[in-house]
Amino acid sequence: FELMDYIGNDINYTVTETVFAAFYFDQRYKPSFTQKRMKEAGYLGRKSGRGYYDYSSENTPKANEDRELGKKILWRVLSMLINEAADALFLKIASREDIDLAMTKGVNYPKGLLAWADEIGIDNVLKQLEDLQAEYGEDRYRPSPILKRMVKENKTFY
Repeated sequence: FELMDYIGNDINYTVTETVFAAFYFDQRYKPSFTQKRMKEAGYLGRKSGRGYYDYSSENTPKANEDRELGKKILWRVLSMLINEAADALFLKIASREDIDLAMTKGVNYPKGLLAWADEIGIDNVLKQLEDLQAEYGEDRYRPSPILKRMVKENKTFY
């Protein structure tokens, strides 16, 4: 959230809308309601003095240090990233090696997303996505067909 405040919630929302349109309004890329409301309210982040954090005082915002909540957030984000990486492989956009290389060298992740999926269990990733889709009813959590097939066939990426 601090990064979104730094970039600007107006810019972040506009970029998200652009991606949504570029993917032919696939519901998986639909901007979140929260992003839209922050922009409409003028809570643009640092540049407006308020965003997800209040910047009106000289105090630097403190991050929530709830470790359990942090683990849940990481797991949700990681599952969605793995799903996108799996979809890129499914659609033959890139090889598994190229996808993981892009994430380790280009984004400086500690490991590639597909290798990470193997490590934590593709079945666990699939369950997380299915649970999130059932809970929120949003296509952004729709699992890639390759994940479903791999779990059914008990396969891994590597």
